[in-house]
Amino acid sequence: MPPDLAAIPPAVWPAVTIGVYLVARWLHARFGAWWSSPLLLTWGVCLALLLALHVSYQDYLRGTGWLMALLGPATIAFAVPIYEARELIRRNWRVLAVGVATGSLLSVACSFAMAKLMGFPPDLFASLLPRSISTPFALMVSQELGGAPGLTASFTAITGLFGVMIVGPLIRLLGVRTSFARGALLGAGAHGAGVARAYQFGVDDGSIASMVMILTGLLNVFAASLYVGLAAGFS
Repeated sequence: MPPDLAAIPPAVWPAVTIGVYLVARWLHARFGAWWSSPLLLTWGVCLALLLALHVSYQDYLRGTGWLMALLGPATIAFAVPIYEARELIRRNWRVLAVGVATGSLLSVACSFAMAKLMGFPPDLFASLLPRSISTPFALMVSQELGGAPGLTASFTAITGLFGVMIVGPLIRLLGVRTSFARGALLGAGAHGAGVARAYQFGVDDGSIASMVMILTGLLNVFAASLYVGLAAGFS
C-alpha cells in the first residue's frame, strides 16, 4: 500500500462522509429513485473508498465516531412527530402493540433461519440478529450478544435499504391504502430508512412509522437477554 494512502488521517473521513451525503441528497432530489437514496449512496461510496484505499473500518470509525453518536439524539427527536400524532396512536394502540410484537418475532425468526441456512458462526449470528431495528438500538443489542457492532450497522443499513426498495411493489401487492398501515409497515420493516420513506407519503405515515420503529427498538433491547440464550443455543 502506498505510504500516502496508509497515512490518511481519520479526521478526513467525516468530511468525506458528509460531502458524499450532500451530493447524494442533491441526486435524490433530482431523480427521486430508490437507487439515489442518500443512505444507499453514502454507505456504498464510503465502503468503496475504504476498500479501494485499504482503510480499515476501525480507522474510519476513529474519525466518524461522533457522527455515529448523533444517532441517539436523532432517534430521540422522533418523539416530536409521535407526540403530534398522539390521538391517532391512542386510538390504535392495540393494533400497534400486536404489530410491533409480531414484527419483532418475525425479524428474529428470519435472522435465525438465514444464519442457519448460511452456516453462520455464533458471533456473526449475534451481529445479524438485531438487523431489523434502528441502528442505535441494534448496536446496543449486538454488544450485549457479543457481536460485531460494525457488522451489525452494515446489516441494519442493508435491511433498511432493501425495505425501502420493495415497499412500493409490496404496498400495491397487499393493497395497503391507509396511512396507518403504510407507516406501520415501513417502521417495522425498514426502521430509519423506512421512516424517511414514510414521510414522503405523508405526516401521519411518518409519525406511525416513527412510533413503530421506536417501540420495536425498545422491545428488542428489553429482549436482549432472551437473544443471548438464543445465540448460545445457536452454537
